[in-house]
Amino acid sequence: MGRLQGRVAFVTGAAGGIGLEIAAAMAREGACVGMADINAQLLSEALEACSGLDVHGYELDVADRAAVRRAVDDHAGTGGGLDIMVNNAVRFHYAPLAEFPEDIASSMLDVGVKGTYWGFQAATPHLIARGGGSIINLSSVAVSFAIPNAAVYSSIKGAVDALTRQQAGELGPHGIRVNALAPGPVSTPGANSVIDAAGWESRASKTMLGHLPSASEIGAAAVFLASDDARSITGVTLKVDAGITVTGP
Repeated sequence: MGRLQGRVAFVTGAAGGIGLEIAAAMAREGACVGMADINAQLLSEALEACSGLDVHGYELDVADRAAVRRAVDDHAGTGGGLDIMVNNAVRFHYAPLAEFPEDIASSMLDVGVKGTYWGFQAATPHLIARGGGSIINLSSVAVSFAIPNAAVYSSIKGAVDALTRQQAGELGPHGIRVNALAPGPVSTPGANSVIDAAGWESRASKTMLGHLPSASEIGAAAVFLASDDARSITGVTLKVDAGITVTGP
């Protein structure tokens, strides 16, 4: 029996990369997983990749508070409740801060910060009704050091870390644990579009372990945080980065 058998999870940004790995890992561990993403075509492909698992698709823009609540409520209705919420959706754009376009910055904040608010708000009543549960917010090791042209992205992830601590304080009395998961550089289709083989090799050489984490390892870490194995862990940011935040980028 899987570690999440009988539980119900909802994962945003689940159509690819780390989000897909988290959703698939939770489903393989027995959870009924709602996979939400703004990209309908990629979401359809992700659901096909998870064929045979208990997964359900929701086309969703996490910047739309009402839509997030509807999707989470729908999935909780399908699964008979909600135990796990994963706020993973993010928008990437790299540019010098002095030249950063206002519309893109606003969109990134809407998805990365407000989307985390709305996911938290939508999930909380269901988790309280369940008598406990787990919320996982996706952070990044980008919070830990300066990365060229990543000021907006890094500041969003810094906000996610702060939100996680505050959310943990609010929900602890209800038996709900809130943690952040901070991956190091991970090879995903999106990341591969801006980082070439030499770039990955350079990053791997700077870790303490001489390799970079895989997306599947991030999925495994999310399962751990959602499971009873982490029943005494809340309010923390768990780094899965092969030690790159110790050695520096």
